[in-house]
Amino acid sequence: MLRRKRSGRPGFAIIAFLSLSLALAACGAEAGKGGSEAESASGGKSSGADVTVRIGYQKYGTINILKADGALDRKLEESGVKVEWTEFPGGPQLLEALNVGSIDIGHTGEAPPIFAQAAGAPLVYLAHEPASPASEGILVPKDSDIQSVADLKGRTVVLNKGSNVHYLLVKLLEKAGVAYQDIDVKYLPPADARAAFEKGSVDAWVIWDPFLAAAQTATGARLLADGTDVVSNHEFYLASRPFAEKHPDIIETLLEEANNIDTWAKDNPTELAEMLSPQLGIDVESLELAAKRRTYGVQQIDEKLVEAQQQIADTFFALGLIPKEIDIHDAILNQGSE
Repeated sequence: MLRRKRSGRPGFAIIAFLSLSLALAACGAEAGKGGSEAESASGGKSSGADVTVRIGYQKYGTINILKADGALDRKLEESGVKVEWTEFPGGPQLLEALNVGSIDIGHTGEAPPIFAQAAGAPLVYLAHEPASPASEGILVPKDSDIQSVADLKGRTVVLNKGSNVHYLLVKLLEKAGVAYQDIDVKYLPPADARAAFEKGSVDAWVIWDPFLAAAQTATGARLLADGTDVVSNHEFYLASRPFAEKHPDIIETLLEEANNIDTWAKDNPTELAEMLSPQLGIDVESLELAAKRRTYGVQQIDEKLVEAQQQIADTFFALGLIPKEIDIHDAILNQGSE
């Protein structure tokens, strides 16, 4: 268990968001009929007893830190709420699980919720972390003749389909004047992508931390470009809409504990790396590198953020990467509340 100083309360924006969520859930309880007996008895809030929240997580991110620390489990247990954790190789796989009802809450980057919403997933955005553009990038072997993004034309690039780095690749190619169709894109999850990269089966790998840092440290891979001045690379907290509306108290606790652990993690990158290393199977040096180039602090979803997500969605639709146009507002928790 970590010994860390807790911040005590979340920031103003999160308090405002949580108050709104609680009010919305209360309104839903008044208007809704046919809800569960537990929901009716609690007036729209979790009753605590016999409630289990199923959280999906990836290798890295604030929710991953929460799992390692155990603070969220302990806090929810005080209300009789149990936590089940499930690890996923990437955001697209995590949100597929949310879509089919296997998990209730998770975290991903910017692109996965867009693919998931286009597939009909009943997801809602809860909050987000600040931009961390340096936490994802394109790697090439250290002895590669590829010296710029423009040199990727006609080459094979591997990535996890529908992940945040999918949008990074699109924007970096656009900046370099290379058409997306002029490269050969292969889709593999991180572990398989790294194997292909190390074998020389692909020319470049678009990946995020901590896999990015681990590959740099272990293989000497060269960073061709990262997201700086190109993309934002936000981490989002997401939930299924039915769960978020039924259990606003659990959402409140999750975001408060996330903000607390962020405050600690920002100031303790070495200790954070040492804590995560046994759980993730990644060396401390790589994790510390990753920790120092990401940003921290739970923030409210606002219209500027919605517009940024909409731009990503419109870009993917124009490229034929998602099957239909979507409206990000449809995945905002308070949509239609006024």
